[in-house]
Amino acid sequence: MNKEKQNSVVSQVAAVEKRLRELLGASVFDTWLKSLAVGGLKNGTLTLFLPTKFFCSYIARNFADQIAQAWQAENPEVEQIKFEVGTPAFAETRESEETVKEENVRPVHTVSLIETEKDVLSAALDPRFTFDNFVVGAPNEFAYAAARRVAESSTPSFNPLYLYSGAGLGKTHLMHSIAWYIREHDPSRRVVYLSAEKFMYLFISALRHKDTLSFKEELRKVDVLMIDDVQFLIGKDSTQEEFFYTFNALVGNGKQIVLSADKPPVNLEGIEERLKTRLGSGLVADIHQTTFELRVGILESKAQNLGVFVPQDVISFLAEKITTSVRELEGALLRVAAHVQLMGGEVTLERTCDILRDILSTLDRRVTIDEIQRKVAEHYNIRVAEMTSKRRDRPVARPRQIAMYLAKELTTKSLPDIGRAFDRDHTTVMHAVKTIEELRAKDAAFKDETDGLRRALSM
Repeated sequence: MNKEKQNSVVSQVAAVEKRLRELLGASVFDTWLKSLAVGGLKNGTLTLFLPTKFFCSYIARNFADQIAQAWQAENPEVEQIKFEVGTPAFAETRESEETVKEENVRPVHTVSLIETEKDVLSAALDPRFTFDNFVVGAPNEFAYAAARRVAESSTPSFNPLYLYSGAGLGKTHLMHSIAWYIREHDPSRRVVYLSAEKFMYLFISALRHKDTLSFKEELRKVDVLMIDDVQFLIGKDSTQEEFFYTFNALVGNGKQIVLSADKPPVNLEGIEERLKTRLGSGLVADIHQTTFELRVGILESKAQNLGVFVPQDVISFLAEKITTSVRELEGALLRVAAHVQLMGGEVTLERTCDILRDILSTLDRRVTIDEIQRKVAEHYNIRVAEMTSKRRDRPVARPRQIAMYLAKELTTKSLPDIGRAFDRDHTTVMHAVKTIEELRAKDAAFKDETDGLRRALSM
């Protein structure tokens, strides 16, 4: 490669890194892609070097598509990406056995420019999020089965399929899995995956450029429309109206719609009733908080994919400590694995605690339901025992509802778990949470009061 072309490639590194940071997030980029070094571009093949076989294997398997797309966007001459172990300084002298073999980690990966242009409307899909990489357990098995049915059916099975759960429990993973499966098994069908925020941005852009007709026509050509985080449409009346018409047009033409949100449709306050009815007209599937057994399974699967031996005591420790989200759980394991691969040695419980000391110290400060009950009882000058009593008069019932609401907001406990702590069932907790949310929306003083309690409990 001549010097001019080499300089051109080097000058594009910053732009590519910016693209990848925006696409994958700063934490993922800093953990996995910061160590990428550019070797050179020859006959359309760009060589990228990584420090260890572990990094090379993991990145080639999980980020090849995004890296290829980012480079092709900056430099059309890049036709292939080749991952190798080592540094650019040794590019011409390294022995061939030091190169990572294609059959093991797919070191050479090509992205079709035609295919990229076809899906320009769609956001990028994460290659890690496939059905094969989704660990199934009691909390998510129904949502998983529904997602598989939609992916495998050539005609809509449930329309829409509406997935909901708290953050980091697998909604986005399942949505990407559906898209990957359809693209692989039925590539003639056009799948478009968007966040609700991106949908709104595209709609506003079309309004600004007086091109809403093209925007509508483009969406109505889609065979499978997937919208993530539908709750983002709350309060966006014009965008809701456009989505409503798009929804009706696609369903009327026998096209599949898949949606996700953090709440069931009936609880999406601020969404028009007619749209709320449409959202709940198909199959609504929720993903519950993970169980200990499911978290163990996720960690074991992740460790196997990373090629890192993690002792059972470390897996059990992480599964007991990190209960909030699968994303947080996997992130912790990735940090441990990356540290061990870069620094050498083995994974031990003591070393894990040292690597994750910032996360673990934060977890140790998380509030408990007992603390919430004591704080609320003290604030309203009632006995803590009233939190589980049968009294229903307002001076006791309202603080109890506030405590349930704060338990839902500040802990990772499920509704049945919260209900048991108050000697109630989960439907009572749901009613309490809805009541407090409505009061907060209508009464500014009440909102300030409950916000003050929340801050006091979070300190």
